[in-house]
Amino acid sequence: MNSITDTRKKVHRQQQQQHQVNSFAACDPDALTEIKDLFSKLRTYIKPSNDEWCSPDANVAFIHHAKVQNCHLQGLKVSLNAVKNQLSDKNIEVWHEHTNSTNRAGKVIATVRSAANAEICTQAWCKFYEILGTFRLLPEEALASGELNTVHLCEAPGAFISALNHYIKTSEHTRYCDWSWAANTLNPYHEANAGGATIADDRLIANTLPWWFFGSDNTGDIMLQKHLLELQTFVANMRRVDLVTADGSFDCQENPDEQEALVAPLHYCEVTAALLLLSPGGSFVLKMFTLYEHSSVCLLYLLNCCFRSVSVFKPATSKAGNSEVYVVCLGYDRKEAARPLLAKLIRNYGAHMAEREALFPESSIPPSFLTQHEEMCAYFHALQVETITENLRLFEGTSAEQRQRLDYVRDGTALEYLQRFKVTFLPRGRWISRNAVSPACCRVSAGRPLGSKKQAAGSFNERRELQTLSWKRRVERGCHADWIQRHRCEADETDCVLQGPLSGCDVDSWYVIVGAALPAVRNSPFCAGVLLNYLTEAELASDSNQVPRCDSCHVFSAASILSDVAGLCTDGNGTKKARQCMVFGSRSEWEPCGSGIEELLLTFPSEGSDLQGGHDLLHDAAPSYQHQLVSRVALSLRSLRSGDALLLPVPSALTRVSAALVLCLHVCFRLIKFRCPPPSGDFGALLICAGFCPGAAARILPALAEVQKCIGELLKAEDAGKCQSPCDRQVLQFVPMEELLNGGLTDFLRTVNSEIMRHKLHLLMQA
Repeated sequence: MNSITDTRKKVHRQQQQQHQVNSFAACDPDALTEIKDLFSKLRTYIKPSNDEWCSPDANVAFIHHAKVQNCHLQGLKVSLNAVKNQLSDKNIEVWHEHTNSTNRAGKVIATVRSAANAEICTQAWCKFYEILGTFRLLPEEALASGELNTVHLCEAPGAFISALNHYIKTSEHTRYCDWSWAANTLNPYHEANAGGATIADDRLIANTLPWWFFGSDNTGDIMLQKHLLELQTFVANMRRVDLVTADGSFDCQENPDEQEALVAPLHYCEVTAALLLLSPGGSFVLKMFTLYEHSSVCLLYLLNCCFRSVSVFKPATSKAGNSEVYVVCLGYDRKEAARPLLAKLIRNYGAHMAEREALFPESSIPPSFLTQHEEMCAYFHALQVETITENLRLFEGTSAEQRQRLDYVRDGTALEYLQRFKVTFLPRGRWISRNAVSPACCRVSAGRPLGSKKQAAGSFNERRELQTLSWKRRVERGCHADWIQRHRCEADETDCVLQGPLSGCDVDSWYVIVGAALPAVRNSPFCAGVLLNYLTEAELASDSNQVPRCDSCHVFSAASILSDVAGLCTDGNGTKKARQCMVFGSRSEWEPCGSGIEELLLTFPSEGSDLQGGHDLLHDAAPSYQHQLVSRVALSLRSLRSGDALLLPVPSALTRVSAALVLCLHVCFRLIKFRCPPPSGDFGALLICAGFCPGAAARILPALAEVQKCIGELLKAEDAGKCQSPCDRQVLQFVPMEELLNGGLTDFLRTVNSEIMRHKLHLLMQA
């Protein structure tokens, strides 16, 4: 009965949409023509009938200078940059707001969200759904067999995957297809991945981690040769690979004139990966930008030699003023013929790929191809220049009539999108994240707020000027300046608390991940990226051996903290009872204050009070520090008795290892809170853990022993000179991210780290 009702609703929605489109066409046929043209920004290479376009001999690859350029294409580049340079004095936020209002497809995303209930409905979702609806991207052989296998490179946050899921489950031709997928992206949880290059939005990743490939070093960097070969093994269970997508890019907003050249090495790696992974007959979708450089000419020619059809497509839902285009390749049919060349591509694979020699010499590119390529570039150049010019004109002022017509076209474009691509409703229960196999996955909330990726502000000229300033001046001009520079007072005490003991942790599922060592912490799901960037700059410019002080800031005393702990050490009826309080800190600082508190018996472990590696650029990522912290937590869990307390200083909790140790404490204590700074006034925070639960600790201790052993063995190997280089590998994680991103732990850690970084930045600003 429900299926009949759903079908009727679906038919009714489609009839309504068709009626709206027909009404729109009757009112303004010129506007309808403009809308149709938005969906027709497409050019396809026409291959000569004489098989003139064939892969050059592998012997000519990478032996000629890479700086050879086509004069006509370079002229287009100069022309386009001259137009874009007119935007250099525009405030980027104001300009984006303006171009969003003039974007003909600007209402598509909201309309699709409302009509289709799409998972991760972003601009990327709409672009890929448009590609799926424009091209026969899914091979007929795969659909006929009922088995479809896809691989998605540089995929975060996962909009292409969710769009494909929506398409498969709502299309008449694919709804019964058995679909398997795998994806790669820069690991948003690897602390050494730069925040500017890493997508912070982990809504899909957090819920589908087993399907994501991050490689043996856990970074997810697809530009490493070893990762390319490991990815081939990762997808070896797929009988064939029918589709590869590559949506990668770099943040080029500080050097937009050279976007194409900056991203060229990534494009080389994505193309090589696709040619290696795809099965005959498969399809490939590659995001590119302008196609003026010789490196792009070589790639496009190579793709034309390997695929039956190659088109360059600018989706209507791709903002018309940017250079983004999608290269859509259908019918991979030269895998065997291209194998010698592919082997050479793999040997030369990596970030350096486009920096030394050209993929092919200019003489290997047929004139018939160059002619078509130049015409194609001129076509997309004209579209982009026309849009930027119009936006500049409208920026000076838009009449009521112009605004009305723009809104009219925007409404019509959204309706046309729904109708043209037959976008229909998909119940939430059929989303990908609802099919996660891990019970923990269903409880995960993303590790950081959406949109926390670094955003540009001001005009290009202002941002360039900002880069010439000292870190202090940049902080002073930033949005956190007042908060950082305000002196700490007693009223600032935070009541952020972790209530425990946490139940439901599947300790048996914990496992140790060893990967590339962390030379610095550049990224963390447990802090605000802008604060981490500020602190990294500040530490680079400051003397880390000097610990400045601020006499105007309130500092928590040892006496007030111990009094607080005594109040927390009660039995189930609220009756105070003498408890042990283990303190990792200076005996001379704590013992005099504790002698007058009858409810507490202070104990001080015999090891020193100083933590190694806590105040340098590594923050809490130094392996020696992590080994010591694991040892301290394990010692506490072995030594404490029911109801006891623990005072544990930490320099920060930015890494997955530190976050996991806080989780261990969360499992074993009734309550955890923190004070920042600790009584010593040093950098970091003091974790206050009360109400110890021995039963919970018994489950945790074996896992900690394994981590302690693993870190110790890596440190010994380094000391013995067995590593390829100092700090070559380290323990990166031992609790699954699904558990670290679950519940209030992430909010607690973000609050702790924010206060620590605020305090340190405040002191460094005073110095």
